Amino acid sequence: MKKLTIRPADIADVPKLHTLVESAYRGESATKGWTHESYLLGGQRTDPETLTAIINSPTSAILVAEGAPGLWGCVQISNAGNGLGYLGLLAVDPTLQAAGIGSLLILAAEQALAHNYNCSRVEMTVINLRSELIAYYERRGYIATGEVRPFPYDDERFGVPQSPNLDFVVLEKEIE
Repeated sequence: MKKLTIRPADIADVPKLHTLVESAYRGESATKGWTHESYLLGGQRTDPETLTAIINSPTSAILVAEGAPGLWGCVQISNAGNGLGYLGLLAVDPTLQAAGIGSLLILAAEQALAHNYNCSRVEMTVINLRSELIAYYERRGYIATGEVRPFPYDDERFGVPQSPNLDFVVLEKEIE
């Protein structure tokens, strides 16, 4: 793998970050990778305003994996309080998936949550119908908690559902 740097995103990254996330989750470009959800959701995955809010928040950040010629991946981290962190918005350029970038971002996210926010556990939510993705996270030590959260069908900021049975399963992992 070429030289890769992982760093916190800043406001100047938002346009490229938005393009990266949309290309990894939605539309034709997403189908080049294995992590897309375009068969479950249409519309947007996120928007520049949401990305800006995450970056500007004192309790969250977006880490980016950067290499020539630009952003290769990203992951959101948030301090949920009481030692619990949240990991989400993991996205890797579809043409670079299966090269280990996602695993490096997860590790960097866990380390940042532990060191920057004093988190001892991290949780994430994954759409219940994404069995391959759930298995991917389980191979990295995440365990299904049994908790299921409803998908926000009435909020198109999260996408336009193509299925009536979408929910989020909660996965959790102890971190140091």
